Amino acid sequence: MTPAVAMAKKSGIFFKTHQYAHDPSHESYGEEAAEKLAVDPARVFKTLVVSLDQQRLAVAVVPVTGRLDMKAVARILKQKKVGMAEADVVQRATGYVLGGVSPLGQKRRLPTLIDDSARNFETIYVSAGRRGLELELSADDLGRLVGALFGSIARVC
Repeated sequence: MTPAVAMAKKSGIFFKTHQYAHDPSHESYGEEAAEKLAVDPARVFKTLVVSLDQQRLAVAVVPVTGRLDMKAVARILKQKKVGMAEADVVQRATGYVLGGVSPLGQKRRLPTLIDDSARNFETIYVSAGRRGLELELSADDLGRLVGALFGSIARVC
């Protein structure tokens, strides 16, 4: 059981886990999840960690069908500029490997933003803390569990 699944269980929310055989040659973890689980890719969300300055980090949860809008994140978090955090920094801060970063059960609770589009669906899919394992839950439950703000932070590809 991953820390993300343990957190969901402990909270008492409704959720489901979905497992699939991860293919290391696949280039997009989120697209792979949508494909292998036969789910609309707009319902599958990736968890990205951004750097706010030299020491602070934040989490952005966006659909795999979109790209993170850094300017929108900076505006919402009242920062001049944000950038993607380095892989080793992400792993140390969250306890997860890239491609398996979950917004739930991270080592340190980081400020979290979720794209508004998540609320268009009854449930969404996010990483459950390892490659090949997804959590299906409501966006509002996810938001409550991580103390997230919702905003328009994704650009359509």
